[in-house]
Amino acid sequence: MLTNNTNLREPVRPELGGFQRCDRSGWYGRVLVVRVEGFCNEDSWKRAYREINDFERQLVDAGGIVVKFWPQISPEEQLKRFEKRQDTPYKRWKLTPEDWRNREKWGRYDEAVEDMLLRTSTLTAPWTVVESNFKWFGRVKCLKTIVNAVSKALDYKPADPVGVVKKKTKTEPRTHTDARR
Repeated sequence: MLTNNTNLREPVRPELGGFQRCDRSGWYGRVLVVRVEGFCNEDSWKRAYREINDFERQLVDAGGIVVKFWPQISPEEQLKRFEKRQDTPYKRWKLTPEDWRNREKWGRYDEAVEDMLLRTSTLTAPWTVVESNFKWFGRVKCLKTIVNAVSKALDYKPADPVGVVKKKTKTEPRTHTDARR
């Protein structure tokens, strides 16, 4: 069962055998958006680091597998994607004036991200930074990371994908003399 909780102001645990997908909007937003936009005092957003680490530790102690990704793109790639969204009618809804405004705060967000990665990457819940200028590369890296984390936690060794796909050997056409054998 997939639970898609994209607003973790009140984090929940999935049922046994379930999968929980969370984005940064509510949970990590406290050390990113709340910090950069000044929505609370420094003591409040700094306290969030400890609360995040404590919560993730509780998930792992309860048998969960925590895999965290930070998709990193360059300002140039972000601008290219924004412009493409703006020019694509069915994707325009994803882009807001706030997105454009926040580009001006790239440096402040970059600093907040750096602090977040350093202060909330733990042995039990490490971050994986995903180079995402090329979406296909980022997706493959995420999938590999998930497979490795789940395999390690479950003490499972997945089949080697190279060994699973049998290589075809080039066969030569049969000659008249081969047919007699």
